[in-house]
Amino acid sequence: MQIQQTVVQSQRALTITRQTCTTNERERRILQLTIDELKGMDKDVNVYKGVGKMFMMTPRPTMDKELKSQEKELSDDISNLNIKIKYLEKQSSDAQAQLRDIFHHAPNNQQ
Repeated sequence: MQIQQTVVQSQRALTITRQTCTTNERERRILQLTIDELKGMDKDVNVYKGVGKMFMMTPRPTMDKELKSQEKELSDDISNLNIKIKYLEKQSSDAQAQLRDIFHHAPNNQQ
């Protein structure tokens, strides 16, 4: 029973972690596209940052710095999530292997 619970918990955690990783990758891609768009613009163009339901004008260097910082944080999070995914996959496969061994070596009561 405990091994079955481990398998179920590992699969559930693996699904959640993969979804989080996918979301972070999407956000990082959006940030990369925004950074690329800003690089293509003149330095004197006004940039605006979304704050709730409004936009605030933000100095260009500040905006560049914030976007790059957010991109780095997301990259670090994605890296950590990938490590967690590998761990959860290994944990799940180990538990499934234990279950297979238990069922394989269980005495066959059907005679």
